[in-house]
Amino acid sequence: MSPRQFPVCSGTDVVRALEKCGYEVVATRGSHCKLRQLAIDETRTVIVPLHDTLAVGTLASIVRQAGLTSERLRDLL
Repeated sequence: MSPRQFPVCSGTDVVRALEKCGYEVVATRGSHCKLRQLAIDETRTVIVPLHDTLAVGTLASIVRQAGLTSERLRDLL
């Protein structure tokens, strides 16, 4: 994935997008939010920093941990 594939967005935007995918906010501590998605065969946990603008590498890591693609994230935003 090239960096240009990711939109510029805030941590709050990413949290809302992940909630649309079935993730639930389970905890917030400081400037980070923990989201969890329960599935039949696995549980995914993703930590999202609640910053005004997320760095491209941070956003790529969140997308990878959530099992999404950059296109799917763009659709959810």
